[in-house]
Amino acid sequence: MNPSSRRSFLRQSAVITASLALAPATRVLGANDRIRLGFLGLGGRGISLARMFAREPGVELVWFCDPDRRRWARSDAALDPAPERPLKFAQDFRRILDDPEVDGLVIATPDHWHGLATILACQAGKDVYVEKPLAHNAHEGRAMITAARHHRRVVQVGTQSRSAPYVHEARAAIAAGQLGEVRLVRVFNLMDHPSVPLGAEAAVPDGFDYDLWCGPAAMLPHIPNRRWLNFSEYSCGPIPGDAIHQLDLARFLLNDPPHPGALTQMSGVDVLRDGRDTPDSQIATYDYGTFRLLFQAALWTPYMQKTPMHLRESDTLPDWPFSSTKLEILGTRGFMVLGRHGGGYQIFDANKQPVVTRPGRQADVEHLRNFLDCIRSRNLPEADVAQGHASTLLCHLANAAWRSGYSALPFDPATESFPAHPEANAFLTRTFRSPWSLPPIR
Repeated sequence: MNPSSRRSFLRQSAVITASLALAPATRVLGANDRIRLGFLGLGGRGISLARMFAREPGVELVWFCDPDRRRWARSDAALDPAPERPLKFAQDFRRILDDPEVDGLVIATPDHWHGLATILACQAGKDVYVEKPLAHNAHEGRAMITAARHHRRVVQVGTQSRSAPYVHEARAAIAAGQLGEVRLVRVFNLMDHPSVPLGAEAAVPDGFDYDLWCGPAAMLPHIPNRRWLNFSEYSCGPIPGDAIHQLDLARFLLNDPPHPGALTQMSGVDVLRDGRDTPDSQIATYDYGTFRLLFQAALWTPYMQKTPMHLRESDTLPDWPFSSTKLEILGTRGFMVLGRHGGGYQIFDANKQPVVTRPGRQADVEHLRNFLDCIRSRNLPEADVAQGHASTLLCHLANAAWRSGYSALPFDPATESFPAHPEANAFLTRTFRSPWSLPPIR
């Protein structure tokens, strides 16, 4: 990053930081008032979040929304609401935004709805919990920050490892110099995904508003077997959809640096040739000036494994060589390996001896509680929208370089663009399908 770009970015950050006092919720909450939430997206993650929020004291689930009515009954049964407080259901989430009694919107949709739903919720005076990755593209991510700041809303991103105590301990150890000067960070996301052939087009089932599901994205032919995660119209791709956790952790551990000044990448569809248009292999390097971040991802590695669920709530470390979601922090004096969603971390000295071993637990509950606390306090949350954007931008940069055919690109942090390559900039945004559009911020 050149000095002038860094100064410009820091000036921009200072302006943002100066305006962080968040307005009270539209419905002023007393200490004993219940926080009322609506939920957009009733897939597996949406229901999981609803169950966790429902267990928190002082929270009331009010609205559930999904364009597919077939999901409503399953959701109602899964949550077992109290008879005196039946859930309200709608296909169009704007019903939630029109309800003055709702304090917050929880968004667990495909990526293509994250940006617009968040912005409209902020304009309606609702705080937002939005699942990762923050936005479908860089332009929408920046617009989400603008909307959150202008309307003074709490926007928490679902990168829950930021709320884990062991991650904060690891960050403090790095800041205290236990690794020396950090020069290289290696981020891994090595998975085993199935090949999913498209199959045949079919009629839209009764009760499914497919036009609304597509929303601002292109309305592709309805193919029941299409996995939305594999297609750039609706997704950042399955690699960013998972790797954003580790990329965000890397930035957090190093005190959330500003954007990189350049990147190189090698991406492709190398193994899972099933019609997808997002990579199943991706290697990218980001130049942060004082250190480099090396990102290695693939979807065809059956021998790699995420930290098993039973270990995420234990004091057992992952099997580091075969951990598919680990981070490695390389300093001039020491080496750290850290797991996401639990797993803890270890620090090794120059003699390859472990000098620090800390188990760690996943932090889903802590992350939700942080969001709820911020609704009341009006403080910024752990995974604020600005940090979510800066981390997700790394995914957008690698995707844009690959889609435009470049293996290396300089990046201007101040303008969030590739100054010499407008053809690559085209992949940092998208065209909205009529009648949808990004609303003006007012």
